[in-house]
Amino acid sequence: MSTQSWRETADSLAYMSRDLLAQDTGERTLERLVEHAREIVDGCEHAGILLVHGNQRVETPAATSDLVVESDRLQGELGEGPCFDAVVHNQSVYRLIDLNQRVTSWPRYAPEARKLGIASMMGLQLYTAADTYAALDVYSSQPQAFTEHAEHVGWLLSSHAAVAVAATRPRSQQHPALQARSDTAERLR
Repeated sequence: MSTQSWRETADSLAYMSRDLLAQDTGERTLERLVEHAREIVDGCEHAGILLVHGNQRVETPAATSDLVVESDRLQGELGEGPCFDAVVHNQSVYRLIDLNQRVTSWPRYAPEARKLGIASMMGLQLYTAADTYAALDVYSSQPQAFTEHAEHVGWLLSSHAAVAVAATRPRSQQHPALQARSDTAERLR
């Protein structure tokens, strides 16, 4: 990849980080995040955020299309899929290059995803040092849409986004260690 392309990617990520932090609600932050993912990650046609509650129930608080919502619903119902597993199994990135090929990792999810018109996808974990809570899912109708470069850019994007998203979560939903740190900082003021 050329230096210019990396510069453009870095500029896009810097703009995204500032934009996410400027949003006034958590809902708006997530909406902007999926819009940025579609713009920044090469090959991305659809994007969404998948939350997993109690290792089973899923929620899609932001999505660029109904395809994302349906894919997330299926992953929760079946208990498998790249985005679901990124959260539940604490994996940074799952990349499905071609859903038209036999997929052994998610034997129940893959055929259902194909029916939705998904040919390739990535599940990118949103996590901070203290908490794993969601995945950014990106989709394409084209096989092999996500290269190693797209995976790396997606990972960088999700890493920046996780910090902004975590900042929007109510204190009651924060990890206990983060609450204690926040309480200590408040007392020191």
